[in-house]
Amino acid sequence: MYANTGYLNQVDVDLCDLKQPLTIESCGVYRLIHVPSMIINRTEGRKDYQLLYISSGKAWFVFDGIRKEVSEGHMVLYRPGMPQQYGYYLEDRPEVYWIHFTGSDAGEIMTENGFKEPILHTGTDAEYQQLFLKIIWELQIHRPYFTDLLPLLFRQLLLTVKSRRSEGTKEVSAVDQEIDRAVLFFHEHFSSQINIEDYAKSQNMSICWFIRSFKKHTGMAPKQFITSIRMSKAKDLLENTDYNITEIAQIVGYENPLYFSRRFRKDMGESPSKYRGRES
Repeated sequence: MYANTGYLNQVDVDLCDLKQPLTIESCGVYRLIHVPSMIINRTEGRKDYQLLYISSGKAWFVFDGIRKEVSEGHMVLYRPGMPQQYGYYLEDRPEVYWIHFTGSDAGEIMTENGFKEPILHTGTDAEYQQLFLKIIWELQIHRPYFTDLLPLLFRQLLLTVKSRRSEGTKEVSAVDQEIDRAVLFFHEHFSSQINIEDYAKSQNMSICWFIRSFKKHTGMAPKQFITSIRMSKAKDLLENTDYNITEIAQIVGYENPLYFSRRFRKDMGESPSKYRGRES
């Protein structure tokens, strides 16, 4: 199973803190790759809120004793104390993003943004996934004031859902969908050695068509786009962690720290160590 997760306290804490405003506790994404199934059964529910987004494939959920299949383009909200019984099967190729949160205003915020029933049709949108990934990243690196930023990112996600729903279902071209998938893939796998030609072949696209289409939609060629993600993550790590240059190079996808430093200097105008010294 592929998992990318981040936690406020480095563990999955089950809270219902009504003394504080909206607080994001954890966030992640699961994708079944080899495991045949994943079943969750919490008869007493949780103390906090949980929102799940089915971005692809499908899952099943049980509400009031009735099992319902929920396809991609839906979000499912569990309020505190609601029994949780749901699962995914490998054959359905599910990809599910989730977030746990609490706070005195959490319930009101969800109702204001259209979450009056447990299941809400939201449509699929790459921006949802990008916002989930931003939240995950912030929970992983714990930048200064990240606890203030997390509720803002979550509110942005909810407002994006509300906006897309008010627009109604809009036609998304096949090209847009292909590029959105590529953008998300690069955001999730930026630390891996991504071969652009192999990626295009895996999606049954010609390399020339993919590069041309990607540049038209994003303004950058795929390799340049991946580098921009790596440099952005490297800046975050230089500013907000004590990792040394070699460790940061490995985290963002460069096996050779000298090459990483040259690449950083070319893109940022100064070496990683000088950048860190200026920001400290």
